[in-house]
Amino acid sequence: MDWTDGIVRIIELNTFSNIWYWLIVIGTWSMASNWLVGVPFDMLFRARRLDAAELADLEGLVDIHVRRIVAYQHGLGPWLVGLLAFVLSAVGFAGFYYGLELGQGLFILGAPLCLIGAINVRLALQLNRTPLVGKDLVHRLFRVRLWTQVIAMVTMFFTAMYGMYFSLAKLHLF
Repeated sequence: MDWTDGIVRIIELNTFSNIWYWLIVIGTWSMASNWLVGVPFDMLFRARRLDAAELADLEGLVDIHVRRIVAYQHGLGPWLVGLLAFVLSAVGFAGFYYGLELGQGLFILGAPLCLIGAINVRLALQLNRTPLVGKDLVHRLFRVRLWTQVIAMVTMFFTAMYGMYFSLAKLHLF
């Protein structure tokens, strides 16, 4: 085996049978579950004890990120939604209509991430309209994190099942 064959095997674009795709899936969902509206989970977890300093830090950081997200949403929101819809549609079409495995993998990863992004933008708009403080803010952020983790778990399970089906179908076992 030549060294170029080894590099090609590492970088090959077979999504569901490639370790790199699964590392990206795990890393992406780990990051998505860790950050809510730009706030890291460890900060939220520390503020859960209702320590005044930790709550003040959390409220300040949430306020900063909420204003940033709302500003981006008002300025670039429709354009960004249109661009994401176009890219996701193109990737999904290439993946499922033309059978491109990389397109299927990216669509299965990207579609739920768009849902998580929409949930975060919706939360930011709600917090901008009616700001929460203290215990109410912590509970709201924990509830959103729970739903983010539920979506992540369902998506990872579906991705694993679809990846196994795709790999077995490629071997003509189905």
